Amino acid sequence: MNILFAINQANKFLSSKGIISSRLDCEILMSKVTQTTRNYILLNLNKDLTKKEVVHFKNLIEQRAKKKPIAYIIGKKEFWKNEFYVSKDVLIPRPDTELIVHKVLEITKKRTNLNILDIGVGSGCIILSILKDNIKLKGTGIDISKKSIDICRINSNNLGIFNRLKLFKSDIDNFKYGKYDLIISNPPYIKKNDLKKLDKDVIGFEPKLSLDGGLDGLSGIRKVINNSTKLIKKKGILVLEIGFDQADKVKEILKKNGFYIKEVLKDLANNNRCIVSIKI
Repeated sequence: MNILFAINQANKFLSSKGIISSRLDCEILMSKVTQTTRNYILLNLNKDLTKKEVVHFKNLIEQRAKKKPIAYIIGKKEFWKNEFYVSKDVLIPRPDTELIVHKVLEITKKRTNLNILDIGVGSGCIILSILKDNIKLKGTGIDISKKSIDICRINSNNLGIFNRLKLFKSDIDNFKYGKYDLIISNPPYIKKNDLKKLDKDVIGFEPKLSLDGGLDGLSGIRKVINNSTKLIKKKGILVLEIGFDQADKVKEILKKNGFYIKEVLKDLANNNRCIVSIKI
C-alpha cells in the first residue's frame, strides 16, 4: 500500500465520521507515522508503506475518528513561533491566546529585568513564548496540576530557557511568592452549563479544570484578579484572557480590586478576548 492510497482511504473514513479537516489530518498523521514532514508526504505519495507503518497509521486514524484532537495524537502543537509538547493534561494552545504574547512583548519591548507571573501556566505556551522572544525577562509559572508543571518544564528545556523560569505547583490562593511587574493568565472562563455545548474534541478530551469557570464563568477570573492585587506591584500590568461576552463584568471586578482598564483586545473573529489593566 502506498501513501496516496492509505491517505485516500483514511480521508473517506474520517469524512464519514464528520471530521471537517479530514484530508489535512490524514497528511499530518501520515507524517507522524513516517517521521517526515507534511511536504515530504505530498512529494512522495507513491512511496510504499511498511506493514508496521500501515498498522500504526490505521491506529492513529481510529483515534481521530473518535474526535481525539490531532495535537494530542501527535503530542505537539504550534503556537506563536515555536512548537510545544502537549498531552491530555494541558489545554491545547489556541491562536487567540497569542494576543497575550503579542501585547506583553509590545509592553516590555524597551524594559529590562521585569518579573512576569503566569497563573495557570499549563503547557507554558504563553510565558515561554514571551521569554523566548525577550531574553531580558524572567518568569514564574504556577499551576495546580503537577502534570502541567512537568509538561511546562519539558517545553522550557526544549526552548532552552529553563534558567529564566521558576515553576511552582500551587493553587493561586496559596501562592505568596514575590511581587511582579506583570501578571498574565488564561483562566477557565466557560460557564459550567455551557460545557456540554462544546465540540466533542474539546469537552471529550481537554482537561475540564482548564475550561470550567463555574456557574457564571467568572469564578476562575475572580480568583486570579483577587490574588493578583496581593502579588502585583503598584502600576503593574495584568493581562487576562476572557470569554467573548465577559468584558463588562470583568471590568467591574477589576475596578473593584483597584485596577485601571487600559484596553480590551479583540480576537481573530473580532470578539473581545483580552483585557489589559494597570494596578493603581
